[in-house]
Amino acid sequence: MVAIKNTKTFGEHLRNLREAAGLTLKFVSEQICIDTSLLAKIERNERQPTKLNIKQVAAFFKVDEKELQNDFLSDQIAYKILDEEADLSILKVAEEKVKYLKTVHNGK
Repeated sequence: MVAIKNTKTFGEHLRNLREAAGLTLKFVSEQICIDTSLLAKIERNERQPTKLNIKQVAAFFKVDEKELQNDFLSDQIAYKILDEEADLSILKVAEEKVKYLKTVHNGK
């Protein structure tokens, strides 16, 4: 299993996995059945992966799917905060809302 630590985005993590394995974009894209240009855009953070893409990457590189999902979701949150120019204190509020929504959802 190849593990790359301290990456900054999902795309960077994906690129690091691929390069550490010594593989080309073309080879990896063929193996996970996506277009080479799409894979390149995902690596450059110009396009977002689908849930299926994340699952395929995790299986191909034999890495934890949840770790990749966390990279992807944390990117989404970070970009949203940047776009809105929100204060980081919003993360604490969001954390509390997630806890609340889980209890509401689990109570149904």
